[in-house]
Amino acid sequence: MASIQDRWRRRDPATGRLVPTELDGEGLRYRPQFRDPSGRQVMNAFALKRDAQRWLDDRTAHITRGTYVDPGAGRLTVAEFYADWSSRQVWAPSTVLAMKLAADSVPFADVPLRSLRRSHVEGWVKGMVNRGLAPGTVHTRVNNVRAVIRGAVADKLIPSDPSVGVALPRRRRTGAAMTLPTAAQVGTVLEAAEDAFRPFVALCAFAGLRLGEAAGPRVEDVDFLRRTLTVARQVQRAGRGAVEVRLPKYGSERVVFLAPGLVEMLAAHVATYCPDGGWPFTGAGQDPPHQNTVGHRWPTATAAAGITGLRLHDLRHFYASGLIASGCDVVTVQRALGHASATTTLSTYSHLWPSAEDRTRAAAQTLLAESCGLDVDWRGSAGR
Repeated sequence: MASIQDRWRRRDPATGRLVPTELDGEGLRYRPQFRDPSGRQVMNAFALKRDAQRWLDDRTAHITRGTYVDPGAGRLTVAEFYADWSSRQVWAPSTVLAMKLAADSVPFADVPLRSLRRSHVEGWVKGMVNRGLAPGTVHTRVNNVRAVIRGAVADKLIPSDPSVGVALPRRRRTGAAMTLPTAAQVGTVLEAAEDAFRPFVALCAFAGLRLGEAAGPRVEDVDFLRRTLTVARQVQRAGRGAVEVRLPKYGSERVVFLAPGLVEMLAAHVATYCPDGGWPFTGAGQDPPHQNTVGHRWPTATAAAGITGLRLHDLRHFYASGLIASGCDVVTVQRALGHASATTTLSTYSHLWPSAEDRTRAAAQTLLAESCGLDVDWRGSAGR
């Protein structure tokens, strides 16, 4: 129950009457008090009753809304809270490394949570921009640290997230930032790649596999009769040259439908390099290759092909663009690429789908050709 005690008057136990009493040196006459959700009594003192009432109303309103935060909470520093909070999270090893990298980069690690201000986050962001970090890197680190701060809000250690509204550097539009190799470039790289590495490149270009997924299949994952590949695992570097084989990214387990030519390429590779099954691609010893191994073989292939600035992951975009150009819908592309949702597919490749204007022109071209018997090409020239 909430109440305000008037310290100027007290009840005389002998007479039962209200009599004046001595105030402290600051003249704090009114003492509001209430019990917090844990049952602990909380009180304060004010010289004016209206200030006491305002303070009491604010606290009780927060209790009613479920947003009350203990005034004594938030003593933990950002680093101390992160150490405790991160130990309770269910993360993949790559996420552990990314979160630790972000948490270690903040200059306010020793600031108590209750003293954390928006200005701390703004200064950190500005420092990253001044050091020349890419906008995408800045966004990723801020989002990771924001997850920590939101954890503190959820634990009711602080009332709100001070990182909300912090301006971040603008990123390039997806379409402008994406590199799409031409079919001729992909063919040149395939021709220049070593024989043992060529099917690996082909899996990225003609099946849309990520690097870790292309390194992860076993021979038994390929159904040569049905021409399918089951993506059931991925390979990640575990430090000091070791590899870790684990499940693909969330939502990425899938069956990929392979082109007949790709099946023939894989069959020839298996017959030559692993006729007894196992890992079709290997790195050190008999382990499957990890990022460092592929990171050496891919530049070697592109250099031999005379192509610069092309990433292995760009082959995944090449595959997606081919599906879209062939008329595949969003869900088909999503499933082929192993995206967790169609939203991810659209946010990445929406610029590749034909626009309303493109469809209008194509429809008008068809109508004109059927009605007039004209051979009208896309550039608008016509002839019998």
